[in-house]
Order: sequence, then C-alpha cells, then structure tokens
Amino acid sequence: MAFQIEHKLVIGVASSALFDLTGSHQVYLDSGPEEYRKYQEQNIDVILGKGVAFPFIRRFLNINKCFPRQSPVEVVLFSRNSPETGLRVMRSIAHYGLDISRAAFVTGKPPYPYLPAFNTSLFLSAHEEDVRKAIDANYPAGLVLPSKIVDEDDDMELRVAFDFDGVIADDESETVFKRNNDLGEFHAHETQHVAVPHQPGPLADMFQKLALMQRLEERMQRRDPDYKRVLRIAIITARNAPSHERVVTTLKSWGVSANETFFLGGMNKARVLSVFKPHIFFDDQLAHLKASPGGTIPMVHVPFGVANRARL
Repeated sequence: MAFQIEHKLVIGVASSALFDLTGSHQVYLDSGPEEYRKYQEQNIDVILGKGVAFPFIRRFLNINKCFPRQSPVEVVLFSRNSPETGLRVMRSIAHYGLDISRAAFVTGKPPYPYLPAFNTSLFLSAHEEDVRKAIDANYPAGLVLPSKIVDEDDDMELRVAFDFDGVIADDESETVFKRNNDLGEFHAHETQHVAVPHQPGPLADMFQKLALMQRLEERMQRRDPDYKRVLRIAIITARNAPSHERVVTTLKSWGVSANETFFLGGMNKARVLSVFKPHIFFDDQLAHLKASPGGTIPMVHVPFGVANRARL
C-alpha cells in the first residue's frame, strides 16, 4: 500500500536549517563543488552541529511518539546536495535519532519545486533565494535567521509562535496600513470588515493542522487526566483593539484557535517572546525578528506580501 503523505502535516527542512553547515559551505565557496564533494566524503562520519531549526524539528517529531497510531507528522529533508555528498547529513540525522527517512537531493538545483509533491505545509531553509522563490510560487516557506542554539534535552514541549498578518492571514490589512502609514485608516478598515474572515496566508495550513493536533491532545487528556500536553501555540500580533476582533472572526471561521493570543498594539514583541520562549517564531517583518531577546529564540522570516515587496 502506498504511503499516504497527504494525510500528514509535513514540514520540509533544508540541511542548512537543520544543521550548522558553516564550515562545509565555506569550502564550497572557497574551492568549488569538486573540493566540496571531497571534503564531505572525508568527513562523512563527522557529525554536524545543530542548526537553528533543530530544536523545533526534534520536538515536532516527538508528536508522533504521543500518537503512535496516527503518526500525524512527517519531516522531509530537502537538499541541494547530491545523494553522495548528502550522506553526511543523513548520518547526522541518524546520530541524533531524528525520525527522518524521506529526502529530496537535487544536486545543486533549487529544491522548492518539489514541495507540493511531498504535501509540504512549511519549507524551512537558510538559503534566502530558495525561500523567496518558494513564496513567489505560492508555497509556504520561511528563512531561518542566525541565532544561538538552545536545546534542552529534558524539555519536550513544543512552543510555536506566529505573527498574524502576512503569516497566518493574507496581507490585505497590511496593505491598507502601508498605503498611507495611517493607523486610524487601518482600524477603520478592520472595523468595517470585522465580520469578514481574512483569506489564508502562507502558513495558514500549518497553523490549522497544528490546532487540530491540539484537539487530539484534548481527547487524550479526557481519556487520561495524567497526560501532559506537548504542543502550545501562540499568536503574537502588533494589532490591538478594535482590530483584534477580525483576528477572532478569522480563526473562528476556520474552526481553530491558539492557546495564547497577544494583541500588542505596537509594543516590542520581544517582551512577550522572552516569556513564551517559542522554539520557533514566524513573522513577515524583519524589524520584529531582529528584536529577538538575546538572540536565543529561533526566528523565521516569511518574506510574503506588501511588507516585503520593497525588498525584492
């Protein structure tokens, strides 16, 4: 029987996001592909260090351990390596005990065209061009930004934080604000459209599927009061009243919600992030991401919509 990947929440991760490839990439830049191939073959049993997305991916895969019958999540490796140069990556995956068995090695080409083939709800990469081209092709993707790697082995709770506009929802309201940088015009537009749900943004599918997994956890907890939940989701948005109501309208129309929602009204998001301590935070605006508390929270830039068009 064929593997039904369309029934899974699938995250595609580039080797550049999962592991620290700084040394390998420098060899490629300095000496070219042939020396890079030799370098990887000579170091095939040298385990790669953890990358920015590693703590998130490790905990994400832990969801399957909580629901072994459904095994609702899947991680697929996407790599610009060839299968030969990618062996070091696969051995590092095995070393860390990550349940990743599916991979796409495209030998120097961009891997993003294959995202739909794997039913991917998110593609994480440290390669900016691949991420931008994926977004341009209407695929869900995010660029991991450099940060310190903090991975507590004894903590298996997965905390995921999302911005709202341009990430979970489309950029309709952001476009209204950017037109004249007028906050009053923005609030008036949102009040007028308070009963109209937003169209989905690039990570809406991922958010909705994570929210559905929380329902699995609720059922598990009803059956077993001692069950400890492993997933927490937060929305951290610069919106405040009265524009907050449209966020509620949108999520309610999708039949989902977050554990914690913060309407900050322009406050520095780092103030909340430093308390929630997500294993990954998605935002469409670099200014919010660069305010990371101490550089220890894995930040992902989603280069979608009007907030990013000036950068293209």
